[in-house]
Amino acid sequence: MNISLRQLRAYLAVADTGSFSRAGAQVALTQPAISRHVTELEQALGLQLLHRTTRTVELTEAGRLLCSHLRRVLEDLDASLLEVQGLASHQQGRVRVASSPTLSAHLLPQCIARCQREAPAIHIKLLDRIQHDVLQSVRSAEVDFGVVIDPQDVQDLHTATISHDPFCLVCPASHPLAGHQQLHWRDLHGQSLVLLDHASGSRRLIDAALQAHGAAASVVQDVGHTATIYSMVEAGLGLSVVPQLAVPSAWMQRQAQPTASELVARPLVPLVERSIMLVHRQHRALSPVAQHVWDRVAAEAGRLMGSAALPTT
Repeated sequence: MNISLRQLRAYLAVADTGSFSRAGAQVALTQPAISRHVTELEQALGLQLLHRTTRTVELTEAGRLLCSHLRRVLEDLDASLLEVQGLASHQQGRVRVASSPTLSAHLLPQCIARCQREAPAIHIKLLDRIQHDVLQSVRSAEVDFGVVIDPQDVQDLHTATISHDPFCLVCPASHPLAGHQQLHWRDLHGQSLVLLDHASGSRRLIDAALQAHGAAASVVQDVGHTATIYSMVEAGLGLSVVPQLAVPSAWMQRQAQPTASELVARPLVPLVERSIMLVHRQHRALSPVAQHVWDRVAAEAGRLMGSAALPTT
């Protein structure tokens, strides 16, 4: 069946206006051209779509059925063409991003907000998953790219480090360690700790730092989210080591005079940082619109981490 888009648009214009002349004005074609396109469409379908008189044009039953479907199809086609056209300008389209929980909570909202301010026609879909599943989503092309922490075994992925995030101690303001402006990792020796579980990209780095500095601490709870950690620390179950990015900004503002019931964050030395990375499939270039979002995430991560430093003196 040889049917052209021009024929379909011409027919829909006639159906909408009820006139060949008005349809021609609507789609910038002459009246004979409109009539020819509609006739060719009827011949291709083997059906009469219009009842024609000298004064009126009415749709046949087949014409009404075609019109009911055609309007939606052409609207979807136009929307798709606009979206594809938007790829060239980097300002319109859909981008899917997967991110591990602490990054989803503390970095990606600001990144998405910045993208929406700069390019409101870009729709970003965030998949909040543990790091292993983020990497699988990237490999399976379920998402355009992922945001992760120091991934291992990623020879099949392209990675780019966008920021570094140091670890710090979180404890009640009433705890003896809270009186120090900064702490050495060995100061955690013998302490009870509540840590992120091994599904987190950070746990491997925390364990390695504790071991490297001879801090034989007791891990009393492994949990999946920093919000749970903070509740447990407040309840007196232990102290914690968390990424700086996960420390609420209000804590940084109250470092000077916290009340005894509040939690405080203190820098740990020597400095141990986790690398925040973007990943996408190796040898598969990002679409222009996905590259635009990738660049905005990288820029926003650098800005946020540069302005969120804990005091060290």
